[in-house]
Amino acid sequence: MSSVASHPEKNIIRVQLKQNKVLKSLRESEMAALEPYLTVVDCQKGDVLLHQGIYEMEQYFILDGILKRAVTNQNAKEMILRFAAERDIETSYAAWRLKTPTPYSIVSVTKARVAKLSLPQWVMFIESHSEVKQTFEFEVMQLMSEIMAHTITLHLLNAPGRVHRFVRKHADLFERLPKKELASYLNLSPETLSRLKNQGKI
Repeated sequence: MSSVASHPEKNIIRVQLKQNKVLKSLRESEMAALEPYLTVVDCQKGDVLLHQGIYEMEQYFILDGILKRAVTNQNAKEMILRFAAERDIETSYAAWRLKTPTPYSIVSVTKARVAKLSLPQWVMFIESHSEVKQTFEFEVMQLMSEIMAHTITLHLLNAPGRVHRFVRKHADLFERLPKKELASYLNLSPETLSRLKNQGKI
């Protein structure tokens, strides 16, 4: 972990931060005010950034790679709620606002790089930057709506239909995701996903 300013690839990281869907509206002076709070973290596949059930929460801006938001039950059965890649965010903002523990984990699916800061620091920043606060809260609502739509899809669509919907909405991720992770997200076995692909149904 290192600060943006001390990172050997700081120029690239600053460009990536400026491309983030929540941060892109920030002026240079505003980005400069946010930067000292950010820590750059390089993740290996399987690294857990946020553990389910804790109160210490952080805000993540994805610079490179793919993360997943996942819920695990008492029997260690996992349900993947969403994937997030470059230019996306990950957060547990709603839980922080409600003063409840994190209802899910955030895990690196591939090798990834994120910039992060504590949620209290992030909230303090957006409270004094109304435009980015509006963009951020809209994005949080969009994510919750997406997750709800995905959960409904698992019940209403058959296996090919679920895959087709994912390809339509996330064509950029389809070839990048490990097939085991994608199959889990779609509530399929990896074998079923491979068979559908081999049969030309997807």
